[in-house]
Amino acid sequence: MTERHLARLAAAAIDRLGDYPSVCFEGTWHTSGELRARALRLSAGLRGIGVAPGSRVVVIMANCPEVTVTYTALWHAGAVVTPVIFLVTAPELRHVVVDSGAVAVVTTAELVAKVQPAVAGLDVPVVAVGAAGDGVLDFAELESADPGELVDRRDDDLAVLLYTGGTTGRSKGVPLTHRNLIDGAVAARSIRFVDGINRGILALPLAHSFGILVTVDGLHATEPPITVLQRWFDPAGWVTLAHEHRVQAAAVVPSMLAMLLAQPLEEYDLSALRFVYCGAAPLSGALVAEFERRVPSATVMEGYGCTETAGVISATPSGQRRLGTVGKPVPGVSVRIVSPDGADLPPGADGEIVVRGPNVMAGYWHASPADRSVTDGWFATGDIGRFDEDGYLSIVDRKKDLIIRGGHNVYPRDVEDVLLAHPAVAGAAVVGRPDERLGEEVVAFVALRPGQSATVDELAAHARANLSAMKYPREIQVVDAIPLTSVGKVDRKRLRAQVTALPIG
Repeated sequence: MTERHLARLAAAAIDRLGDYPSVCFEGTWHTSGELRARALRLSAGLRGIGVAPGSRVVVIMANCPEVTVTYTALWHAGAVVTPVIFLVTAPELRHVVVDSGAVAVVTTAELVAKVQPAVAGLDVPVVAVGAAGDGVLDFAELESADPGELVDRRDDDLAVLLYTGGTTGRSKGVPLTHRNLIDGAVAARSIRFVDGINRGILALPLAHSFGILVTVDGLHATEPPITVLQRWFDPAGWVTLAHEHRVQAAAVVPSMLAMLLAQPLEEYDLSALRFVYCGAAPLSGALVAEFERRVPSATVMEGYGCTETAGVISATPSGQRRLGTVGKPVPGVSVRIVSPDGADLPPGADGEIVVRGPNVMAGYWHASPADRSVTDGWFATGDIGRFDEDGYLSIVDRKKDLIIRGGHNVYPRDVEDVLLAHPAVAGAAVVGRPDERLGEEVVAFVALRPGQSATVDELAAHARANLSAMKYPREIQVVDAIPLTSVGKVDRKRLRAQVTALPIG
């Protein structure tokens, strides 16, 4: 029987698989037993600074073994992991800390300078790997505590609170329970599991829903899973590691695949690579064909999911790939294609994708009574898709204005609000344009106030200072006025047509 508690699931994995070299990180191997022992000690140390069952704790680190140690420690203590990608700015981080009601932040030495201003004036202790003093608690010292008892939680208790961009301009919390995460991973594994594939490389952020899905999936392994972990994605390093460790599987986003194609793949022995699982953004068929031509042992398997569904909705069944689709809904997950009035549409018809299943969140954190994102268990994704006659799902377009740049969600309002804060800016509108390397690039149109002036370089510098690297626009066009529709809304369709007519680079 599958454990319904992530800490118990981790303990069961140790009992089942034993102590073995499980993670290779920057040339050092870490055993499963060592990592678990560290997590149990850290769990007790975190309880000593006020972390209690149900407490939210922000974890902001680049990939490293301490990320999974911290996640396991928090679940052991009955607390809620609140992961944040390390690229966010201090104001973005502060919003997450305040909105989640976090009782602590766990980070690393190089990020302390960002974390401290984010928690300034808040009664939120900061714990850092490799740093101590000046109000920062030493991770190693907390890790020296005697292990405490596991705190049991129900399967419908929160395990993770992930933040995703919101159309209002403020990121929204997505609460995921132990059941959401476990059932999502079990469903994905059941449709794509292949016996004997146990050596993988992971460069996806462990703070991303895709990275968390891969992590929880590993807790269900039937043979010892070996992970080669990258601090962040480095294509040259990725290829080298895949060669050295005879990697069999990898999880990527399309922009990572595109960057790998810029490497001299033929100079490395990648013949062990069997499966490349790809999701989080639209994937070009040409990209798949080129990668498989150059790495003939590998098959690219596309899937589809979102943060609100614990990272999974559909996956490509092993040996049953249909190019141009994102596979079939995973077992236990129901998917419908509906018209604007909510009626079910037949195969071949385009409509909004709505989904229901044990992996789907109950509703956004602090959602108002008017929020209808989840109705009778059905989550409206905002994506447009279609089924074929055999039940394979294709993603057609996005109902929302979401831009996906390199696998990261960028909401236009976030960028527009920052641009509008510049004293010379009267209006701003942001859209995405196709980009061969990143999937989409962020393009901003700016109208200046009468009598004011600002160069494109000045506007770009303002954006970079106030937005994370994944969000700031790489292209800014100064226009006389922002085009509006007949009802006074920004005419994004017109702007998209304008940017897609430009050269793609």
